[in-house]
Amino acid sequence: MSVAPREATDRATLGSRAAAALVFLASGAVLVLEIVSLRLVAPYVGLTLETNTAVIGVALAAIATGAWLGGRFADLVPPARLLGPLTLGGGALVLAVGPLVRWTGELIRGGDPSAVILIAGVAVFVPAALLAAVTPVVVKLRLATLAETGTVVGRLSGVGTLGAIAATFATGFVLVAMVPTTVILLALGGLLVLVGAVLTIRLRGVRSAAGPLVLALLAAGATLSAPNPCDVETAYHCARVSADPSRSTGRLLQLDTLRHSYVDLNDPTHLEFAYIRGMAAAVDAFRPAGRPVRALHVGGGGLTMPRYLAATRPGTESLVLEIDAGVLDVDADQLGFRPGGGISTRVVDGRIGVAEEPTGGRDLVIGDAFGGIAVPWHLTTRELVADVRRVLADDGLYAVNIIDHPPLAFVRAEVATIAAAFDHVALIARPDALAGREGGNFVVLASDRPLPDDAIRTGLLERGGELQLAAGSSAARFAGDARILTDDFAPVDQLLTQ
Repeated sequence: MSVAPREATDRATLGSRAAAALVFLASGAVLVLEIVSLRLVAPYVGLTLETNTAVIGVALAAIATGAWLGGRFADLVPPARLLGPLTLGGGALVLAVGPLVRWTGELIRGGDPSAVILIAGVAVFVPAALLAAVTPVVVKLRLATLAETGTVVGRLSGVGTLGAIAATFATGFVLVAMVPTTVILLALGGLLVLVGAVLTIRLRGVRSAAGPLVLALLAAGATLSAPNPCDVETAYHCARVSADPSRSTGRLLQLDTLRHSYVDLNDPTHLEFAYIRGMAAAVDAFRPAGRPVRALHVGGGGLTMPRYLAATRPGTESLVLEIDAGVLDVDADQLGFRPGGGISTRVVDGRIGVAEEPTGGRDLVIGDAFGGIAVPWHLTTRELVADVRRVLADDGLYAVNIIDHPPLAFVRAEVATIAAAFDHVALIARPDALAGREGGNFVVLASDRPLPDDAIRTGLLERGGELQLAAGSSAARFAGDARILTDDFAPVDQLLTQ
């Protein structure tokens, strides 16, 4: 089979190595865009399994659409004429993703979060589809005879997959931890625009590149001027610290969509949030103030409870397990935390940290870890609760904070899971929440010794009286016939969003 003169000329415009590099870049860019888009929507809708699934699904749909249409148009139009516009246009639209999502997010903040997910899907779909179309176009360009179809398709498909793998690891392990999302988008979009512009000018002339270049410049300017909801982008969260206008020393730490912690810089005994006052009332009833405790905290946030324990119980030893080193940096830089005073920290996943604790070494274990809007599923299961029980002394207390909304399927399942491991379980929440009429924070208490119910109720009254205690048969009725969560089956996100 001979090669037509025009096809031979087109093929000569892109050598084998250049073709492979272009496929590597385009395929990798799609995966970078997918990962970064998850971080873009997190400050507005949080991160749940459904959010992850939606963004991944949109990216896969874009890849499929781009591959299909790219192959189709490569048969209709000389492929050399498509490569530059596809890469240049994809890069320009990558630059537009950030401002599009952020401006939309600011407009609907506090409203329907599906709008942000929808706009993120639209924003990701188009540039991802354009970039996914690059591979079939390059395949058509490099294919000289049918006899080498398998070699060309296989090699370029493999190169594209390697690009996607490299981009996934580089973004997840390096880029996100080192630079803000805005920088990633600007760098990626800029690289694609540069490569696309060179290809377009070389293969189609300067005029063909003018329009996309103008779009790219406008998008880059919009990226720099778009509102940024984060003071700090950590490896896991969009973090923001704001001052309390009614209390000069009060600071609020927000992680993604959650008002996560409140800290008084001068008074660690000031507990602003109702749930943390409820937790403190339970701890005070279990271990009266002045008596030091050996405490393990699964989740750090603003370190409100460790500071409270240190202030009210000199000699207390608190170890905080926090997976996000960036949150601890925010604590030090903006929330006045200084290591020492009985508080130590470990950057480690809570499940791993609990497993490494010695048996019977803690009087108190506090769970207050959130990934997005939910407790990470692996910190909710029967296996984790069994490990907590192992870590606690015989008369120790486990207190865990949970957020749920009607029909309260998740918190009921968690109460049932904890009750299967401990002899005594109770629940602290607002009366309407205990009745199932509203949602909010629920503090689950568990111990192998009888809980001091009367002392806890007295403490709740002294701390505002807005929370109530459900203990004994009341806690059992609340859990009902909820299914116990296990490592094999813990659909936390689905239970939260029924």
